Amino acid sequence: VQLVESGGGLVQAGGSLRLSCTGSGSGFTLDDYAVAWFRQAPGKEREGVSCFSDSDDMIYYADSVKGRFIISGDHAKNTVYLQMNDLKPEDTAVYYCAAVWGRPSYETYGSDWFYDHWGQGTQVTVSS
Repeated sequence: VQLVESGGGLVQAGGSLRLSCTGSGSGFTLDDYAVAWFRQAPGKEREGVSCFSDSDDMIYYADSVKGRFIISGDHAKNTVYLQMNDLKPEDTAVYYCAAVWGRPSYETYGSDWFYDHWGQGTQVTVSS
């Protein structure tokens, strides 16, 4: 399974960006794989941001992004999107998508050890 992210960039505080994560490879479908977004800021640990698990119709958000970020999936394109609104300087980080065959729980969706496949990351910078 290969994951490719796109959509990062530089935006002012209060602005919006949409990240995309497209999966490919043998057997990859959003019917079977959960896809999550993580982020890592300089000097900080990697943080689970959101997860799209269509096999059990579950979506998870970290408290820090609830009400501002929206995750969605397009089965035909094998792509998961992260719409990021009202961006803040503290959202600045490298954003990674990750995938796992299976269903994460509330306790595991934000745990990087749970995921088997990772993208290369895309930089998001929010200026104040």
